[in-house]
Amino acid sequence: MKKELLNRLLSEHQLCNTCPSPEEVDNFFIELMGLLYMDYAKVPLDTAQLLLEEEERLKERLEDLLSRNPMNAVLGVKKITEAFFDELSNIHNDLIKDVMAIYEGDPACKSRREVIRSYPGFYAIAAYRIAHQLHILGVEDLPRIITEHAHSQTGVDIHPGADIAASFCIDHGTGIVIGETTIIKQHVKVYQGVTLGALSVDKADADKKRHPTIEEGCVLYAGATILGGETIIGANSIVGGNTWITRSVPPNSKIYYQAIMNNEDGGIDKLVFKDFAK
Repeated sequence: MKKELLNRLLSEHQLCNTCPSPEEVDNFFIELMGLLYMDYAKVPLDTAQLLLEEEERLKERLEDLLSRNPMNAVLGVKKITEAFFDELSNIHNDLIKDVMAIYEGDPACKSRREVIRSYPGFYAIAAYRIAHQLHILGVEDLPRIITEHAHSQTGVDIHPGADIAASFCIDHGTGIVIGETTIIKQHVKVYQGVTLGALSVDKADADKKRHPTIEEGCVLYAGATILGGETIIGANSIVGGNTWITRSVPPNSKIYYQAIMNNEDGGIDKLVFKDFAK
């Protein structure tokens, strides 16, 4: 190994030689899911005592993860841990509503248990809600590691800084991207391949709202791309598949592309963009 590379690597490894690895953070999330849902538990937690003991063990795990990263240690490890676990009931309440939204939104789903056990959309939402609470508390690194774990498992990429209300339904999920400053109100349904992104990737815009707002009751169909921090999709609107939107639409809109077929050969004669069709 050349000396230049040796010095460079040594500097990197000494930068935070106590910082927890992504694998350790992933395992904490998986074990926390085991506390919240028996389907993810490695052993049955079928008494109140076992549940309380597992909660205490996970508190110690989180304190350890936080204390080993100097950026988090200065924030107050015990204070953050207690604040996070105090919010666990609210997180679980929101996830109950998310499960119901997914169950009611998918005719193929046979039970709420099926959502919890097998739906990638639920797994991604659960990771987001846990990571988002850590993000709110000012925790560095861990929130993004948790959502990227879910991204790798589900194909759903949700930044922990996004603001997503309860009763959120992700159907299929693969390829969904939800940016950092996105706001999603209650009872929104999103299909695969949807992007809620930014118009600009300039670092100068890092502290600005760069991603859209989706108001209550909207449905975003597969492949829709909605960009920009000032873009608002009005309540109860339907955004059709493969649309590209960079400006706001009023409530109760339908935004879609319509193919006009040629009667002679069955080919597409032209493609028409229907805007704000009520």
